[in-house]
Amino acid sequence: MSLKDIRPHTLSRYLPILDWGRRYDTGALASDLVAAMIVTIMLVPQSLAYALLAGLPPEMGLYASIVPLLAYAIFGTSRVLAVGPVAVVSLMTAASVGNLALQGTGEYILAAITLAFMSGLMLLAMGLFKLGFLANFLSHPVIAGFITATGLLIALSQLKHILGIDASGHTLPDLARSLIEHLPLANLPSIVIGVGATLFLFWVRSGLKPLLLRIGLKPRLADVLAKTGPVAAVALTTLAAWGLHLGDRGVALVGVVPGGLPPLTVPSFDLDLWTSLAGPALLISIIGFVESVSVAQTLAAKRRQRIVPDQELVGLGASNIASAMSGGYPVTGGFARSVVNFDAGAESPAAGAFTAIGITLAALALTPLLFFLPKATLAATIIVAVLSLIDFSILKRSWAYSKADFFAVVTTVLLTLGLGVSIGISAGVLLSVLLYLHKTSRPHIADVGLVPGTQHFRNVKRHKVITDPRVLSLRVDESLYFANARFLENHLFERVVGNAPIKHVVLLCSAINEIDLSALESLEAINHRLASMGVKLHLSEVKGPVLDRLQRSDFLDALSGQVFLSHFEAIEALTEKPGVISAGRPDPAELAS
Repeated sequence: MSLKDIRPHTLSRYLPILDWGRRYDTGALASDLVAAMIVTIMLVPQSLAYALLAGLPPEMGLYASIVPLLAYAIFGTSRVLAVGPVAVVSLMTAASVGNLALQGTGEYILAAITLAFMSGLMLLAMGLFKLGFLANFLSHPVIAGFITATGLLIALSQLKHILGIDASGHTLPDLARSLIEHLPLANLPSIVIGVGATLFLFWVRSGLKPLLLRIGLKPRLADVLAKTGPVAAVALTTLAAWGLHLGDRGVALVGVVPGGLPPLTVPSFDLDLWTSLAGPALLISIIGFVESVSVAQTLAAKRRQRIVPDQELVGLGASNIASAMSGGYPVTGGFARSVVNFDAGAESPAAGAFTAIGITLAALALTPLLFFLPKATLAATIIVAVLSLIDFSILKRSWAYSKADFFAVVTTVLLTLGLGVSIGISAGVLLSVLLYLHKTSRPHIADVGLVPGTQHFRNVKRHKVITDPRVLSLRVDESLYFANARFLENHLFERVVGNAPIKHVVLLCSAINEIDLSALESLEAINHRLASMGVKLHLSEVKGPVLDRLQRSDFLDALSGQVFLSHFEAIEALTEKPGVISAGRPDPAELAS
């Protein structure tokens, strides 16, 4: 194969547009244009709302929804993922930057742009070095707890706009205290607009499409009109604020929104600022990647497509760098807009590029009309969007399935609500790692025996099996590494010491995928100590890669026993007078072990 043959394939790995672009046709174009129109209608009010949630000027939400979409269309692998501002990342941006500068200042805006640039660099580096596995350190219970707590914080933070009061805080106690203190200053017209818009948007989500279908509209048209609910809320409340002069009655308005194309911006390269934002940028990168790749994988599976997680890191990294260079702030793949994009029939990332064009046209032509848009309407848009993220059922499910996971969920929720999003997710990551280490440091080790009439071996506490008192047959249900090597030693010697009949110990290794150097030294110590007691150590069903590594040491040469291809072969060779043990029905404590 020549270099000319290899180059296109290699380039398409890093530039997926070269792959799907070759097969792009008029059918895909029509589908993408329809999807782009629907997503644009949804994104315009959402982008404005999420920018305000991040404490930024509303136009930055539009800027963050234009060039990043173009960058993802070039580098991303999902056909339907829609990149842009999202609620969780917006809140994390506000919490991160709010500690460094005052909202509304140039320093605050510059810090948000720098945060996007740093996040983009981190994501890009993770993708190029194939470090997507780092996201696995965030367990699903921790993510679910974090998203639920963050959804609550976001909804509460928007109540100030619904009530028409000033309130601040990034934790539940601070928000609640501030809301209560300012409650006597609540503005009635703002409450009417905010509550009315919230109820209307909830009705649009569930009731508008069935109503349109009942009056005879086609499903596709009914779906498009149902997605225009936020735009309708924006239009109606803006007209009301203009016609009734609600700004003069204390209703907070968006005000002047600069029109035009996204500006060319440059992040700060101040070392102190980078040091302060390094931790938040990493957390935003990981959270954004987890949310994005989860949505992308789910939607890809429905069409029997696939995504490449490491290339997704590159795509998201390029999107964030593009956002920073065009006046935006951190972005990621959004759940709601991606589902809408999928349902609308998007066939390729070109739908995102067309959406970017639509938002650009909105930024050029519609921004003067947004002057009288009440902030309460945007708050209602955010509240309706984030309430779907709140899932308290995870508490019930985790309690029933795993107390350790329940503890992780509750801890993440409480710390996020009580101490803020950065501490909450950091504690969640640490807790996930600690729970994993705790679980794997005490692996399940089962005494196994032969099921009569078969060549299968099962736990003696669960099944009626054949055993030999001369042979201790153990199955280790975990890879062996530094954290559990000593546990295996202690467990094994507890079984052997004082048990004179035992002459052979056979480790069934079918569940062992890895043996690190610490575990190898423990096996050597076990082998030496058992030999001094007149007991031989044997291994069975060792996986090829594990055996290859063992062969690079002198452990197998010093092994007092043998390595058997199958456990049945080992027991057949070592057993002389088998006897039957009837385990009966063990109690729950035994089953748990």
